[in-house]
Amino acid sequence: MIEIRNATPDDYEAVGDLTLIAYVGGGFVEAHDPYTNRLRDTAERAEKADVRVAVMEGQIVGSVTIAEPASPYADVAQPGELEFRMLAVSPDARGAGVGSALVRHVLDTAYDRGDRAVVMSTQPDMEDARRIYDRNGFVPVPERNWAPVPGVELTVLVRELV
Repeated sequence: MIEIRNATPDDYEAVGDLTLIAYVGGGFVEAHDPYTNRLRDTAERAEKADVRVAVMEGQIVGSVTIAEPASPYADVAQPGELEFRMLAVSPDARGAGVGSALVRHVLDTAYDRGDRAVVMSTQPDMEDARRIYDRNGFVPVPERNWAPVPGVELTVLVRELV
């Protein structure tokens, strides 16, 4: 069973490590990239957005950051949308439904808040994550694609709720 809950300060180090493993270990971010500091700094994220963890058998096996449009962690969310970022799943838990459970949790959170959509950015080579997003009804919105830094093109996906 997968439990989704708010991250606590006791979780921050594990979440930071897990996020680095997913992004750097997965080959999506270079180890020397300054973005790794943002991926690791769960305390900062939790102060300015909502960090949720997925727990199985007492172990944190996944996390996601949920940001409202006004949050410094929302890159593409517009009014009425909720954004999620930094979805990470432990390599040992991949294939167990953790990523899907976290995405469904974000969708449920947005629905409960009355948001009209959930939005997120992904790299084209994040194929495993993309399958989760596709299964959950996210569709590309090419006119919203963007590049946080030169050479890093992000695809924006939106899931309408209403």
